[in-house]
Amino acid sequence: MPRGRRVMSHRAETIAIVNQKGGTGKTTTAENLGVALAMEGKKVLLVDTDPQASLTVCMGSTRPDTLQTTLATMMGKVLTDSDIAEGEGILHHSEGVDLMPANIELAGLEVSLVNAMSRESVLKQYLSTVENKYDFILLDCMPSLGMLTINALAAADDVLIPVQAQYLPAKGLEQLLGTVNKVKKQINPKLKIEGIMLTMVDGRTNLAKDISELIRETYGKNIKVFDTEIPKATKAAETSAMGFSIFKHDPNGKVADAYKNVAKEVLKDAEDRRKIRSEQLR
Repeated sequence: MPRGRRVMSHRAETIAIVNQKGGTGKTTTAENLGVALAMEGKKVLLVDTDPQASLTVCMGSTRPDTLQTTLATMMGKVLTDSDIAEGEGILHHSEGVDLMPANIELAGLEVSLVNAMSRESVLKQYLSTVENKYDFILLDCMPSLGMLTINALAAADDVLIPVQAQYLPAKGLEQLLGTVNKVKKQINPKLKIEGIMLTMVDGRTNLAKDISELIRETYGKNIKVFDTEIPKATKAAETSAMGFSIFKHDPNGKVADAYKNVAKEVLKDAEDRRKIRSEQLR
């Protein structure tokens, strides 16, 4: 373990980054939040749960379909009750995070989940084999509320919802929150919403300001809305084809600063929850 890294507890805090709408910054958030947490000395695993493999490509594997071992392999082993070797299939990134990659094989596996026993908990069973090695596991979810996303919600402790501040998201948010509540009631009673995070915010426009205010007024009473907003920036979009995060591409820019602040909010929330749990055990 690199010097300065400290495991927060015996098992990772697992955060599902979810929005069924595409283009809200889920993958960018998974990558940059993960690296920001690693910069804070945390051990982080990123898990690509999307057959489109956007996170895998962003992390430098430009031909994901040639990868021999991916999340589909691991979930397949769970389904067949096969042994999983320690660290099997996990890729190590130069910026200090690990990655469980995905490719198109995950689409076939999602179909096979329909008839599987305990179909909602297959991802959770895989993560149970690695969670004691990490402080945080971030799940980058596909833009749908299908079986892979349900698996992510069933495996997660927390849900982080990136919302683009350039359209009115209320309807989609209501549907997503309904799904989260259903999973909480039926499958994963410990599931909590980490918060709504505004992304691609163009601070120069009144529309972005109006949407920010609307979301804070509509949801802020019951759900945390992150203080930090992720600004819209060309350099953030450029990193998706480069194989590394905003911290390497534009370390002094406003997007890098924003993700550092989000990481600090996530760490504070995790520490607050840890204190509450320890007090409850007294």
